[in-house]
Amino acid sequence: MKIIQYFLSAAAFGLLAVPVSAQQYLRGDFHQHTTYTDGNYSFAYMMNKNHQYGLDWWANSEHGGGSTRDAAVSGLDKARNTRYWDEYLPLPIAGSEKFSNGHRVMWRWQVLKDYSFRETLKARRMYPGKTILQSYEMNIPGFEHGSMGIVNGQFDSVPHCNPLAEFEYTFDQNDADTTGGRAQGWTKSRSTGREKAIEALRWLRNRYPYTSYLILAHPERKPQHQRGYTIAAIRDLNNEAPTVCFGFESIPGHQREAQRGGYDRNSVGGGTYGGAGVFSAKIGGVWDALLSEGRRFWLFSNSDYHGEKGDFYPGEYQKNYTFTHGKSPEQIVEGLRSGNNWVVSGDLIDSLIFTVETTDNRAVMGSTLFIKAGEPVLITVRARDPNCNNHNTYSNYRNPELDHIDLIVGEVNGPIPPSDPGYTTDTVATTRVIARFDRTGGTTDSNGLTSRKWKQTNDGWVEMAFEINSIGRPLYFRLRGTNHGLNIPDETDENGNPLNDTLVGENNAEKAFADLWFYSNPVFVTPQY
Repeated sequence: MKIIQYFLSAAAFGLLAVPVSAQQYLRGDFHQHTTYTDGNYSFAYMMNKNHQYGLDWWANSEHGGGSTRDAAVSGLDKARNTRYWDEYLPLPIAGSEKFSNGHRVMWRWQVLKDYSFRETLKARRMYPGKTILQSYEMNIPGFEHGSMGIVNGQFDSVPHCNPLAEFEYTFDQNDADTTGGRAQGWTKSRSTGREKAIEALRWLRNRYPYTSYLILAHPERKPQHQRGYTIAAIRDLNNEAPTVCFGFESIPGHQREAQRGGYDRNSVGGGTYGGAGVFSAKIGGVWDALLSEGRRFWLFSNSDYHGEKGDFYPGEYQKNYTFTHGKSPEQIVEGLRSGNNWVVSGDLIDSLIFTVETTDNRAVMGSTLFIKAGEPVLITVRARDPNCNNHNTYSNYRNPELDHIDLIVGEVNGPIPPSDPGYTTDTVATTRVIARFDRTGGTTDSNGLTSRKWKQTNDGWVEMAFEINSIGRPLYFRLRGTNHGLNIPDETDENGNPLNDTLVGENNAEKAFADLWFYSNPVFVTPQY
């Protein structure tokens, strides 16, 4: 492909008059915990924290299986930390009998259906401008965890979350109830392991193909020989239900933990890299291998909040920015599925507009630009570095500066069938940084790539453009940016790639807020002959 790099000749290129507004991106978090499972705080307390940190939508999403505590009245914010289900009379617990630490367990399907969703409805009344979903964190059979939701019924005239509760009872690895769900008319899966995970996705695909999601959580955390995710497993899950299993949280929560993200030396990659797991942090790694097949498989980031020892509150440090056409639950799930989503830590930027276009067409993140062979393409990026404090109460580094933005390109070579030996290959050699933009220009990395100067406006926006005048094969483009320069000790290598976070020693909140990144999802370009 032939490339012409230049700065802001967009007007001469004849761009579409209709702008893509940064104001249409909603801030969200869909993985967080309360005392209904292993969180430290009550349900109401956590709902308030989502609101306090400026999120537009969020989902309560905590472990399947069973629990012993009532999060309506239990938590460090309450006069009493723990109120057990078996303290109530008459005993409210349904289903098969199980005990944990001497107390009777209530199965998660019942907690969701009869208690947690009731608290969700209270939160909606408390915060009427927000969209609040009841979801849950699935123990995926044969694997680890996934953030899972079904929005059907939740906003009906008589709202309920019965489909979600049924799914948890039927398929969660840790739900051993055999009687309570059956009394609801539900049929428990008899499958085990990966077969059960595939069956669960098939169930969702057949019943709720566009109103459910299963996003793989902290996918690098577990070693691959201990129920961790291999690329073949990710491909299998995505193949079974591409409109349901369409992404992963490869930028995990737990960003305050001593081992950042909760990733240790046994995790895939041996830790995080600038807070990201190796699947997304490594150029040419697992994520790029998936994108290079043309898979619509997206990157997300959530707080996974349990407690202040290892976590930031939802919206305090990490955010998903998701483009939606409204605030209904269906529109939010469709926004996630679309891939028009970017993720950021520490409010390094608070707005991003990323488009690829010809003179008469445009594509945004998650979509495909179809072009005529040989037609020039313009890539434009506008990002805003806010001149304000960024919720950092742990150090004086409260207004970080964006150092540079990398434009990454990869080739799309088509899907790999399961019978192909390449189905287990988790790298791709054709992905690279094609351009870098910063405030001064002129910085050359070890690959010989020299940065170009962006245009900076008084209101914090930086603007850049890049033209490719001939594309001969399908490609995708994505972005990453950081507050670090190139070759920063213990932070970045000579090409600006994030280094393993263990190099800075034991992690804490101050170190996390000193190491900030954003990632976009890709835009695809397909030439037609």
